[in-house]
Amino acid sequence: MARGRLRVYLGAAPGVGKSYAMLAEGQRRRSRGTDVVIGLVESHGRRLTAQMAEGLELVPRRTLVHRGGAYTEMDLDAVLARRPQVALVDELAHTNVPGSRNAKRWQDIEELLDAGIDVVTTLNIQHLESLNDVVEQITGVKQHERIPDEVVRRAEQVELVDMTPEALRRRMVHGNVYPADRIDVALTHYFRPGNLTALRELALLWVADRVEEGLQRYRTEHGIATPWETKERVVVALSGERDEEALIRRAVRIVSRSPGSELLAVHVARSDGLAGADAAVLAGQRALVESLGGSFHQVVGEDVAAAVLQFTQAENATQIVLGGTRHGNLSGLLLGDQVAPKVTRLAGHLDVHILTHERMAHRAVVTLPSLAGGVGRARFWWGVAVGALLLPTLTVLLVAVRGFGLAGDLLLYLLAVVGVALVGGLYPAFGAAIAACLLANYYFVPPVHSLAISRPADAAVLVVFVVVALVVAGAVERALRWARAAARSAVEAATLSDLATGALRGQDDLPALLERVRETFGLAAVSLLERDSPGGRRWFTVASTGDTSPESPEEADTDVSITDTLVLAGHGRPLAAGDRRVFLACAAQVAASRENYRRRQQAAEAEERVTADRRRADLLQELEPELAVARRALEQLRDREATGTEGERAALCDLGQGAVNRAHGQVRNLLALSRLHTGALEVFLRPVDLDDVLTVTLDDLGPGGHDLTVRLPDDLPDVIADAALLTRVITNLAAHALRRSPAEAPPRVEAVPAAGRVDIRLVDHGPPAPEAAQREPNGGHGPTSGVLRLCADLAQAIGGTLRWEETTGGGLTSVLSLPAAAEA
Repeated sequence: MARGRLRVYLGAAPGVGKSYAMLAEGQRRRSRGTDVVIGLVESHGRRLTAQMAEGLELVPRRTLVHRGGAYTEMDLDAVLARRPQVALVDELAHTNVPGSRNAKRWQDIEELLDAGIDVVTTLNIQHLESLNDVVEQITGVKQHERIPDEVVRRAEQVELVDMTPEALRRRMVHGNVYPADRIDVALTHYFRPGNLTALRELALLWVADRVEEGLQRYRTEHGIATPWETKERVVVALSGERDEEALIRRAVRIVSRSPGSELLAVHVARSDGLAGADAAVLAGQRALVESLGGSFHQVVGEDVAAAVLQFTQAENATQIVLGGTRHGNLSGLLLGDQVAPKVTRLAGHLDVHILTHERMAHRAVVTLPSLAGGVGRARFWWGVAVGALLLPTLTVLLVAVRGFGLAGDLLLYLLAVVGVALVGGLYPAFGAAIAACLLANYYFVPPVHSLAISRPADAAVLVVFVVVALVVAGAVERALRWARAAARSAVEAATLSDLATGALRGQDDLPALLERVRETFGLAAVSLLERDSPGGRRWFTVASTGDTSPESPEEADTDVSITDTLVLAGHGRPLAAGDRRVFLACAAQVAASRENYRRRQQAAEAEERVTADRRRADLLQELEPELAVARRALEQLRDREATGTEGERAALCDLGQGAVNRAHGQVRNLLALSRLHTGALEVFLRPVDLDDVLTVTLDDLGPGGHDLTVRLPDDLPDVIADAALLTRVITNLAAHALRRSPAEAPPRVEAVPAAGRVDIRLVDHGPPAPEAAQREPNGGHGPTSGVLRLCADLAQAIGGTLRWEETTGGGLTSVLSLPAAAEA
């Protein structure tokens, strides 16, 4: 059965027209032929609301008595029995009268949704759990009726019923909200213009956040990287300098001009580790950003500008704020201080703000660019070593041979420069090219053994050699970067594909998925965290892997938000901007797997409830004949004229008592079934002697038990079971066998030890059993009788198995297999 859909009309305050909108939606659907009923509506005496409800079927309310007063609530059972397509239920956050099935009305609505009924309901923003403290601070009124935000977020549609404070206050004055005796008090207290404006803004922002969640989900599912300016997100890039507090405050002022905007501060740490910011400065900047309502992030990247842009795209930001450079264009190009110009050039649709600050007023301090370039320190020094070894060796060989000419010598030197570029990157290759030019000039350009050049053509050749060597070295390093980027993209694609495939195949073991993410990114630990409510401060670990897994985002080195309440946190090292983007995609896959698992669990629980209801119905059906027998016996005993001799009356008493005893056993079975499927059945496993169990079974069976043949070997071991439940299972199986067996062929009980277990066999020679007609998934036969199904469930609860076989010569054999105590 498909779950029903929930639609919520959300308002900022009472009287904005939520109930009216709900009823109007009901009228619209009824006009299209949909079966709509009013489960409950609170008109509060409002004439227009009552008029809108006319023509809609109303399910009568039920009356409850509490503390001497009579109260009415929605009759949940009546609505479920009516089974409409759509039910209109007002006031989602309402608290039910004590004595109701559920404490809250939203729990009643959950039952309607589980039954496949669509529900349209209403809610005021002040009842949301996450906003309770804020609303109390604004209005001075503490809301006692609260509802978890997650209940509302699960709704398929949340529609805001909006009204300006002025219009709502006019409705109050006209008497369309409260009676006349309450208008003045309401207008001067709760319904003050400032209160209504603040509540309206809260409602608009809450709905906007929910729309934003859906948009982010859509962008992630469709791989859209280009930012959509649906909500302003401003990224301020920080270098970790001591004078950037002014930059942060100016970025906050930019954010404050657009209500609802977000501020994200990002610091890019160089992956080569040569230039690191002061940790104390970064800690102060983090505290300042968070105190001003923003969030602080740290990523790792070889190229600071590219890392900032990757982070901006991953967060769907719309604006970037940068501090201006202290250097001019030429010195910035030489010294590598080109972050702002490069971000501006590559920003595309993003708005870039380059702000001046105190650091720009100071004299520039000349520092050399990173010698390692983009290949890392180790490979840089390996390149230097290769150049220092290869060029002298090649020169010695060429001097010894002297048969290639200047062109051939320069080609061999060019090959050596390319080799150095492959190992160490551009900077060692640049040094190797200059060194090769000097060596060729000294040993092979006339006059030899001198750096002087006699012919201009030779000078031109050497210059061309240096240029070609640098171009080739640059192309080689760029090719290496592209190769690394391609390899990285392949790993990213493989990781995401692996996670997506696991989710599609139903592999929802969250620790295993998190372990895969941890290994992919080389982290020490990864945790999936969930907080109690949006905006709450308490975090709970859903699943984790690795040592010292973070228990809150503050303890993590990197974290990404999946929803308002769900965060994937990693510990071990900050992630590069590119890694962070893939980490976010992995987080979405983990969240999807978790959601799939929850849906399958809900489906399994629903199926289990259906199975329990079916078995309960079977037991009730088997109970009816016993009650009918007892009823007929009592009626005949009461009819003195029809009553015969004393022996006939005794027979009727025996007949009625037997039927009542069997009915009592069925009632006990029903109670056991209910306790079993609600998890309230207590099971005490211990060694049990089958002789004692069968003795109690024969007593419970009464006179009919004397016809049962018992065959137990002398060396039969004890079994591990719950004695009371085992007795009930064997008693029910024996009673079933006695009813089926003819008088000349009574049933028998056998016990046979087999491979660490004991098989208890109840054999009857009755007619072909319809109970064996139902095919089970494992290929065996299963019962259609409610009692036998209960026996199978109880056997599983005590650690055993129950199966059925066809008896040789006709009949049915029940085989109860239990672990032997000696083996256990």
